[in-house]
Amino acid sequence: MVRIRVLVVDDHRIFAESLAAALAAEPDVDVAAAGSGPAALRCLERAAAEGRRFDVALVDADLGGNMPGGRTAVPVQDTNADGLVDGISLVAGVRSAQPAVRTVVLAEKDDPRRAALALQAGASGWVAKDCSLSRLLTVIRGVLRDETHLPPALLTGVLRELTAARKHRTESERLVESLTPREREVLRCMVAGLGRKAVAERLYLSPHTVRTHMQNVLGKLGVHSTLAAVALARRAGVGPVDLAGDVVERGGQLA
Repeated sequence: MVRIRVLVVDDHRIFAESLAAALAAEPDVDVAAAGSGPAALRCLERAAAEGRRFDVALVDADLGGNMPGGRTAVPVQDTNADGLVDGISLVAGVRSAQPAVRTVVLAEKDDPRRAALALQAGASGWVAKDCSLSRLLTVIRGVLRDETHLPPALLTGVLRELTAARKHRTESERLVESLTPREREVLRCMVAGLGRKAVAERLYLSPHTVRTHMQNVLGKLGVHSTLAAVALARRAGVGPVDLAGDVVERGGQLA
């Protein structure tokens, strides 16, 4: 019998333990539980290192006390060992760290916007917390066959959200393409959370030059703050600069 390894991630202990116990009663399911995003990533990493990788992670949409409507997702890699990570951010973190693991979001209520964000982050399903065990098992087995599962009532709303997001992303990509290569490097540093002095040190530029580049970036993107520029950059798929490596070649054009 092929066994399915499931990780339940929920900071409500009673719910997590009850769900884990119910799943563990199935003859082909092995279950573990984690009470936070960082703990879940550690559990996934440890299991992979020991050759017993998890197949599916069931992630609480409201992990870490996320409020209805959703806050800006915090990259899970940026949290410390005891930090709080919202459920959708954890989905993205799992996709990055363990791409073979399927994630299913467990939600208190249907929310087309957040469900769309979860799918964009890499989730394979969105399921109500009060669904039946048989329904949840159907979803778990389905996502392992590369199926995507959503409640029928959410389909129209999710498709509308995804279409709107694609439209915004296209416009954001057009604006980012208007930047010069140097301005795009500065934008990537901004996405990484670097201040003007740190950007200057990494790009071997003067703070005054960096300030000019940042002003040009804001102007071309049509925004008035670094936060807005970073949000637009992320919509366009611009990731942060690799803080562990060099940003530019030493022999390249520096200004």
